[in-house]
Amino acid sequence: MNGNPSPTTGTLAVPGATLYYETRGSGPLLLLISGGAGDAGMYAGMFPALAAEYTVVTYDPRALSRSTLDGPLTDQQVQVWSDDARRLLDHLAPGGEEVSVMGCSSGAIVALDLLARHPERLRRVVAHEPPLVELLPDPAPYRALFAEVRDTYRAEGLGPAMARFSEGIGEPVTAEEAEQSTELPPEVQEMAPRMHANFPVFLERMLCPFSSSVPDLEALRPVAHKLVPAAGRSSRTQEPFYGPAARLAELFGIPLVEFPGGHLGGVDRAKEFGEQLRKTLA
Repeated sequence: MNGNPSPTTGTLAVPGATLYYETRGSGPLLLLISGGAGDAGMYAGMFPALAAEYTVVTYDPRALSRSTLDGPLTDQQVQVWSDDARRLLDHLAPGGEEVSVMGCSSGAIVALDLLARHPERLRRVVAHEPPLVELLPDPAPYRALFAEVRDTYRAEGLGPAMARFSEGIGEPVTAEEAEQSTELPPEVQEMAPRMHANFPVFLERMLCPFSSSVPDLEALRPVAHKLVPAAGRSSRTQEPFYGPAARLAELFGIPLVEFPGGHLGGVDRAKEFGEQLRKTLA
């Protein structure tokens, strides 16, 4: 796959689900948590650079792609996903050594919860554009927007829902363009059909509960030296993406690190994004 290192794959049984995961490279463990409808293949464009220095772990979050639920699909919960990530770390790094984590979008929300609840396991956490709208000065419009996107998906399908999403965050596109915007760079094309199948889970069961969750700021404050709030340079005008990361930096008196590209910089600007991640972790 375009010179990417081949993964070692495995599964891990966790309460209520079985997780599929992949590992690449060698060195200190680095867990990458995908966002939205993405899975273990989301950051494939970054693997060649990162796997030279790290044991890179990616996985399909529960209910997505190859990670199956034991029971019926219900609204997904940040703390349950965070528990999944912690169990994966315990499985792959059983000695208890500190590891690094990078999450984007909903994956960044999970990474923040992981840091709040299990800081002893983590050396550094890069949280790229967690859409935590409750941290914004006026969260109500974005709460309403995400609920409307969910309802539009249920009534009209993926294209109109993503068009409404893009329009609401300041990138107006047609439904046809929105449908095409889910097309992926060559390195991650293998994920495309899985991602398409994941959109119902993301839009109906993740978007609203994740974005409306509230991080445990009091638990994060004493471990904020391990946190790197991050946002894309191209996202500065997109308040629900850039704003929460900037607010975390302000609350904790730590730098906001800008990464190449926008909300999906780790996918469509993967090489530059990976280099920035390496520098940030160093």
